[in-house]
Amino acid sequence: MTWNRKHLLDIESLSPEEIMVVLDTAKAFKAVGERAIKKVPALRGKTVVNLFIEPSTRTRISFELAALRLTADVINFTAEASSLKKGETLKDTARNLEALNADIMIIRHSATGAPHFLSRFLKGSVVNAGDGAHEHPTQALLDTFTIREKKGRIEGLNVTILGDILYSRVARSNIWALTKLGAKVTLCGPSTLVPKIFEKMGCRVTHNVEEAIADADIINLLRIQHERQRKTMFPSIGEYTSLYGLNKDRMTRVKPDAIIMHPGPINRGVEIDSEIADSGRSVILEQVTNGLAVRMAVLFLVAGGKGPQEIGA
Repeated sequence: MTWNRKHLLDIESLSPEEIMVVLDTAKAFKAVGERAIKKVPALRGKTVVNLFIEPSTRTRISFELAALRLTADVINFTAEASSLKKGETLKDTARNLEALNADIMIIRHSATGAPHFLSRFLKGSVVNAGDGAHEHPTQALLDTFTIREKKGRIEGLNVTILGDILYSRVARSNIWALTKLGAKVTLCGPSTLVPKIFEKMGCRVTHNVEEAIADADIINLLRIQHERQRKTMFPSIGEYTSLYGLNKDRMTRVKPDAIIMHPGPINRGVEIDSEIADSGRSVILEQVTNGLAVRMAVLFLVAGGKGPQEIGA
């Protein structure tokens, strides 16, 4: 199987084989990252634009470093200091950037479907770095990469996603990736944030945290998306922590080889105790490292790369 897509807009439309091509390509790039000279000329002469209309530090830096490692030229564009503040449309902004011979546009936007919209008229490639509460494909790919690296497989694993599912693009992308690759996904959190409708995506839904973590091989914690939700979703942060936070007591009921994940940024003392976040069971910082390899793989593939066989390790 080789990669034949110009864009990466979501996980929902990818086949299991396409997901595996990204993961295998990322594995080859991770090996490159462990060499003394970490750069490869795969995107030399190409221009990559980070079009971040919604604020982000971690994802933007990860994409920027991924592009630089591939020897691309990088333009960072933030909405705070842009013509979008003066009334210019997203379409006009993107077209102006493309007029600078941009080859790949990485977009984060608060509006669902913004990357899909741009992909319809831009000549270059579009990569979705998060659109509203819809999807965040590279986060799901790096999470899946990390799970496979730690467990040796995805198929048959029990993965619990715990927290704010309703407003989480990370959750949706992870659900698509994990179920396509044969994992069993359980969603848990307050009933207002984890509605039963998610069962239509092939998940088990429970509001009992002890039940959700008991047989989990992976527990992926999500932060409360304060910026996307109404304040009526649960009474207080304190109550959420007592009912759903991963603390020392709850960890005694988790399988001894289960791993703890979090896409960041962490709300320490809310969804997870600091002691657990910093423990050997946590792979949170490994996710960040793997995110760089995955984003290198994505940029390489949408720019015309076919798969890991083309990378000289």
